[in-house]
Amino acid sequence: MSVSQVFEKFEQNFNADAAEGMDLVFQFDIEDDKTYHLVIKDGTCTMVEGAHDDPSVTLIMNSETLMGIVSGETDGMQAFMTGQLRAEGDMMLATKLGQLFSLN
Repeated sequence: MSVSQVFEKFEQNFNADAAEGMDLVFQFDIEDDKTYHLVIKDGTCTMVEGAHDDPSVTLIMNSETLMGIVSGETDGMQAFMTGQLRAEGDMMLATKLGQLFSLN
């Protein structure tokens, strides 16, 4: 699976009910690939390639860590604690990803 396919999976497995009333931007800076961001607004999710001017939170990792988290082989919190995943901005928002997307 490619990195862009992972983000398509995010869009397809979006939980609109959980995003009710949210207006957020999750940016993913994939160190060995591209940067993508997901715009969550009024129960919708849009994937955009490239950087956002003012993301709510930016998650920085390599593609291997991203694939592991999405497949469920890597625990996101464990990746964060071991330095495989870094976050900038509102780190508490990163914990909402599990509610917003059912990936496994």
